[in-house]
Amino acid sequence: MADISIAAVAAGFVLLIGLMCLGLHVAFVMFILSLLGAVMYIGWPVALEYGTQYWSANNNFVLVSVPLFILLGELLVRGGFTDKMYRALSDWLSPLPGGLLHSNIGASALFAAVSGSSVATAATIGTVALPAFKQRGYNARLVLGTIAAGATLGILIPPSINMIIYGAMTNTSVGKLYAAGVVPGLLLTALFMAVIVVVCLWKPAYAGTQEPPSPLKDKLLRLLDLIPPVTVIVFVMGSIYAGWATPTESAALGVVVSLLLCAGYGRLNIKMLHESFLTTLSITAMIMLIAAAAFYLNFVLGMMGVPDMLTKFVTGMQASPGQIILVLTILYLILGCFLDALAMVVGTIPIVFPIVVALGIDPVWFGIFLVIMAELALITPPVGMNLYVVQGVRGEGNILDVIYGVLPFLLIMLLLVALIWFFPAIVMWLPGMLSS
Repeated sequence: MADISIAAVAAGFVLLIGLMCLGLHVAFVMFILSLLGAVMYIGWPVALEYGTQYWSANNNFVLVSVPLFILLGELLVRGGFTDKMYRALSDWLSPLPGGLLHSNIGASALFAAVSGSSVATAATIGTVALPAFKQRGYNARLVLGTIAAGATLGILIPPSINMIIYGAMTNTSVGKLYAAGVVPGLLLTALFMAVIVVVCLWKPAYAGTQEPPSPLKDKLLRLLDLIPPVTVIVFVMGSIYAGWATPTESAALGVVVSLLLCAGYGRLNIKMLHESFLTTLSITAMIMLIAAAAFYLNFVLGMMGVPDMLTKFVTGMQASPGQIILVLTILYLILGCFLDALAMVVGTIPIVFPIVVALGIDPVWFGIFLVIMAELALITPPVGMNLYVVQGVRGEGNILDVIYGVLPFLLIMLLLVALIWFFPAIVMWLPGMLSS
């Protein structure tokens, strides 16, 4: 085990974050720093273990579900199911104060339950929703804010790619993480809608002009358009919670069900499949390269004895779990201003996870906390990914409109962090029910 000081670890962490903030590729930064640490403190034999670690990361059974969930979402998007899903939800949510704004949140929550990607949710819901708000007089900033914030539900409501990465890096059950994300995800959805109600009761003009409700017969008929996404959710999440399939197997099942739905609705063709496979391939390559570099960083830090040293250092300070969570919340808020969600998660887990476990914080609870903070990173200026995706779909105006629009929802996410800390059962109740 290497002789390394806390100052050297702190310097390495600052360098890691600093290089990422400069715009260097996340995987490249983690690999270079891991290599330097191995050479300086241990020796070349450990440095040369990268090939083995890279193979191990990409051969991880849990991570096989990543491309499958990405493909599942692509099939549903390109199959044209999201447009009709949005309209069906609008029929029932638009009578609420705020009208169609609630449809942005509801559609994001439903699409998140089959996609697992916030960026994909933002692009899809933005493309479908923005035309619906033109000529209706809605406040542009609030519209953009609901789309960008609603899309963050993609990494909290299972299935979630970020939960898969976290579970693989920390040996935490992905099934338990999925169960733990359900109640906080639904609660956050309800809180987002409550914000819309409050804002639109305070400023009724923000809700634009309300259209007369559709006939009940039409609304009931359009509920049939919810069958495809709900079917996928039932097969994917139902198979996990019933204990019939692992997350990876359920992802494969979801792809098969999506293919059958596309074929049954006459949307399956070679062109659609080709485009779905290309997008899946490019996104998977990016994620898996980052995951492989993160696994190597984990390996090198473990060989250097960093987790044990940090654990002793924090326990020696006699800091309480609440104090550590408060510090981490502030840290992640700052990092979220400069790093995207995945970079923030994989870059900090090797340092932070051993500390929280040593303090007795449940790994499943911490996984949900980390995912919520990653959600914040997606809409935290200046580099929140969802902000730019929504602005790109919008194609006009200034990105400041999107930034101002998400501010109320940022505060609501921080409220959720406080709620799950003071009431941990919000996170732990469902995993406990399923394992009992």
